[in-house]
Amino acid sequence: MKSLIVFFSLLLSSLFVSAQESEETKGITITVVVENIKNNNGNVLFGLHTSETFMQGPGIQNASGKIEDGKVKITFTNVPEGTYAIMVLHDENENNRMDFDASGMPKESYGMSNNDMSFGPPEFGNAKFEVKDKDLELNIRI
Repeated sequence: MKSLIVFFSLLLSSLFVSAQESEETKGITITVVVENIKNNNGNVLFGLHTSETFMQGPGIQNASGKIEDGKVKITFTNVPEGTYAIMVLHDENENNRMDFDASGMPKESYGMSNNDMSFGPPEFGNAKFEVKDKDLELNIRI
């Protein structure tokens, strides 16, 4: 009888832990659409960033999408609640980085969440958005 009680106790606790883990790992889905790409050359690179990773390198999630008829759509999954920004680059020559001309200006099109078109380098404060309790779909222009 004692072993039966231990067995059921373990079974119930494992179900409780399993339910907690699935709740913790379940996050929000962010779908990103870019529709104004000037040509179908190369790929479009996407980075989901926090304030710590913005303009510092790879995002906390990264994706690449193939361009079809001037548009691309990707999805970030299991994104926890928080504040984020998305950066997008049309990598025409597929070298996985932004190319610059001799004066330091970007040679490839880029954009970010909120479609901020300020002059100068992008800023997290202009691109940030909140992830809360429902899935999001964002349209970004480049």
